[in-house]
Amino acid sequence: MIKKALGFSGEKGLKKPDQVPPEKHPLSTSLEQNLMELQKIFDLCADIVFRKFTLNCEPPINAIAVFADSMIDEKIGSEAILKAIMQETTSLPSNVQITKSNAIQILSDRLLTVMSTKDTSDFLELVDFVLKGGVAIIIDGSPRALICSVGSPEGRAIEEPITEPVVRGPRDGFVEDYHTNLSLIRRRIKSSRLKVELIEVGAISKTTVALCYIKGIAQDSLIEEVKTRISRIKIDAVPGSGTIEEMITDQPFSLFPLVQYSERPDKIAGSLMEGRVAILVDNTPMTLIVPTTFISLLQSSEDYYNEFIFASFIRIIRFMALNMALMLPAVTVAIMTFHQEIIPDKLMGIIIITRKELPFPIYVEVLLMEMFFEILREAGVRLPRTIGQSVSIVGGLVIGQATVNAGFVGFEPVIVVALTAVASFAIPNYAAGTAIRILRFGLIILAAFLGGVGVMLGLMFILFYLCGLRSFGVPYLSPIAPLSPGDLKDTFIRAPWWAMLTRPRLTGAKEPARMDTNQGPTKPSKGTD
Repeated sequence: MIKKALGFSGEKGLKKPDQVPPEKHPLSTSLEQNLMELQKIFDLCADIVFRKFTLNCEPPINAIAVFADSMIDEKIGSEAILKAIMQETTSLPSNVQITKSNAIQILSDRLLTVMSTKDTSDFLELVDFVLKGGVAIIIDGSPRALICSVGSPEGRAIEEPITEPVVRGPRDGFVEDYHTNLSLIRRRIKSSRLKVELIEVGAISKTTVALCYIKGIAQDSLIEEVKTRISRIKIDAVPGSGTIEEMITDQPFSLFPLVQYSERPDKIAGSLMEGRVAILVDNTPMTLIVPTTFISLLQSSEDYYNEFIFASFIRIIRFMALNMALMLPAVTVAIMTFHQEIIPDKLMGIIIITRKELPFPIYVEVLLMEMFFEILREAGVRLPRTIGQSVSIVGGLVIGQATVNAGFVGFEPVIVVALTAVASFAIPNYAAGTAIRILRFGLIILAAFLGGVGVMLGLMFILFYLCGLRSFGVPYLSPIAPLSPGDLKDTFIRAPWWAMLTRPRLTGAKEPARMDTNQGPTKPSKGTD
C-alpha cells in the first residue's frame, strides 16, 4: 500500500528518462551546416561561445571553436588552443602542409599544448563534451572534430570539513569537484590497484559518478552489485549524493542509514583499504561508502590517530552517550510515573514538593522540552554560523530557566533533556544521531503508558530491527551479530595497530592480511661494554 501510494508500482503512459540511448549523429563536412545545427541546439544558451578563426596555411582553412565560457579557464583556453592554432602554425616544418584532411591530426600532435585531446565524428558526443567544460574545434571540410580538456574555473578551496572536525589529524576535506576529490584519495593511496570507474547518471544533468575501490581487496561481487544498482537509476537529474543513496539502499524505508557518507579523504581511504567501495558524485563534497555497519557509524577518524588506550576510552564514552541519548528521557518518565520506589526518599520528597503545583504530567513535560530543543537545534543549523550556536545554547538556557520559574515544567525534564542533548552531540554520524532522536520519542511514549516494560519492549524491537538490516548483503550489526571474534578488536575498543593484523571478515576477506605478524614494539637490546 505504501509503495503504491508513493509511486513504486509505476504510472502507465509515463516515459522514463534515458530509457533508450540516443542514436549517433555524424558530423557534416560543411562547417556552415555544423554551425547551424550547433546554434539550433544551443539556442538561448548565452554562455555558449562560437569563436570563428582561420588556420594560417595555404589555402586558409576556416574553423570554429565551441565552448561554454562559464565552464572553462579562459586563460588556458586562449594560450593553449587559440594562440597555438592561430599563431604557431608558421613554426611547422616546410614539409608539413595543413590540409582539410589532416588538420585535426596536426593540431593534436604538433600544435595544441593541452593535456588531453580526442577526435570524434559523433555530433552528440561533441555537444556533451562542450557542456562538461571542454572546447570543440571543428574544421571546414573535415568529418571529425577535435575536443580538448582545458580545465574548469577555480572552485571552492580545500578546507577542513565542517561536519567532521578532529583535534588530531589531516585538515583537508572534499569539495564540489570530483576531480579534486579523486586527487585527495590518490594522494593517500598511490597504487595502481586503486581503480576508478565513471558512470554517467541523469538524462538531463548528466552527472558523473565515480566508483573507487582497491582491486584485490574489495570483493568482486560487491563491486558488481554497486555498479548494477547505480546503472539501474533512470532519472533526469542528480542534485547530490543523497539521491544516489536513496536509490541504491537495501531498504528504502529504513530509519537507520544503510549507506555511510563522509567528506574526509582519510576516512574514505581507510574504508577502501578495508575492502569497501566509495561512490563520489560530482557537485557534492559528500562521498558515499558501502557497505555500512552500525558500528562504523559510531567511529571517528580521530580514533585512529590517537594512542589506542585513549581511543578506546573515547569509544566507550561514545557508546555510553549513545545509550543516554536513546534511553535517558524514557527511563526518567518510566521511573517517575510507574517506579517511584527506585527514587531515594530525600530526592522523592523534593520532587513531590516541586511537582505539586505543576499542570502537566512528567511525560508531557519531557515531550514538550524535547520538541522545543529540536526546534532550537534546527534553528541553530539554519541561521548563519556566527550566531547559530549562540541561539541554540543561550536559547535553551534562557527559555528552560524561564519555563521552570513560570511553573510550566519542573526541573527534572530540563535537566534530563539537557543531558540527553549533550550526549547526542557525541554521536559522530549525523544520520545515525537523527535516527536515535526519532526513536527517543517512541520510547518516551511507550514509557508513559507501559513504564519500564514499555522501554524494554521498545529496545527489543529496535534490536530485532537492527538484526534484520543489511547493507549490500553485509549484516548491519556485524561483527557482533553474526559474531566475528577476530573483528571485535575494532568495535567498542580499538586494539593497537600492531594487533589489527586482518581486515574485516565480511568486506576484506579477499585479501584478509593487513600487515605482517610480529610488528609490535620491542624493548631495545642492552648495549655491550
